[in-house]
Amino acid sequence: MTVTQSHQSLLETCIQNCLDCLRECENCATACLDSDMVQMMAQCIKLCRDCADTCDICARFMARNSDLHAQLCAVCAEACDRCAAECEKHDHEHCKKCAQACRRCAESCRQMASAMA
Repeated sequence: MTVTQSHQSLLETCIQNCLDCLRECENCATACLDSDMVQMMAQCIKLCRDCADTCDICARFMARNSDLHAQLCAVCAEACDRCAAECEKHDHEHCKKCAQACRRCAESCRQMASAMA
């Protein structure tokens, strides 16, 4: 595999992980908003929304091969870590799925940011 193919594979994986994470964060935020304990889940909702938006912009910058995508990947990894840490505090299935997607995305974004450094 050439360096270019390796980078392309890493890029495609990272974009997919961002999109998967975005979807799980939106699902989690929606489920939290629909719950009877919406006030208790306020921080979870906030972090899910921040993470979803960060994943969206990160995937878009990678897709267009922006010179800024490495920096965005670093920010996205941070947003994912924060969201995962919050979701891991809750026993809801949607929170568990969100935390898993966030952890995968954070790792992938860290790899992308390092590859671009």
